Amino acid sequence: MAKAYLGLGTNLGDKEKNLRDAVQKIGERIGNVSSLSAFYATIPWGFQSENTFLNAVACVETTLPPHELLAIAQQIERETGRTTKPANHTYADRIIDIDLLMWENLIINTPNLTLPHPLMHKRRFVMEPFAEIAPDVSHPVLGETIYNLYQYILRHS
Repeated sequence: MAKAYLGLGTNLGDKEKNLRDAVQKIGERIGNVSSLSAFYATIPWGFQSENTFLNAVACVETTLPPHELLAIAQQIERETGRTTKPANHTYADRIIDIDLLMWENLIINTPNLTLPHPLMHKRRFVMEPFAEIAPDVSHPVLGETIYNLYQYILRHS
């Protein structure tokens, strides 16, 4: 079993229900959700919106390889009501967003998947819940623990 870390976010509709529904589907299709952070209310990142976000990070124990896990996460997004995912890296309001942050200490750089997630260490809304559930996990590229990366964001924000 591998440990994969997923970032979850929503800023439309019943946000808590959106996160809980996504976590349930993740548990049914991807693997055992062994830990789930608290839900964090956050402001939008990378775009303007009147809708605040609710974010969390989950650790999933899975037998799925990373690309298959990503495909299932994207299927869950569509089933949960996410209609589009911008291809040009613009951000918009969404019912659910599921990002594959890390899969063990694997480093992947393909057109469809980059691991670890290339922006996670710059996003407080990711690093705060990640540090809550896995402070001692080491970022395989940066060589720092999740806790230290989160502390860096706090000192520089």
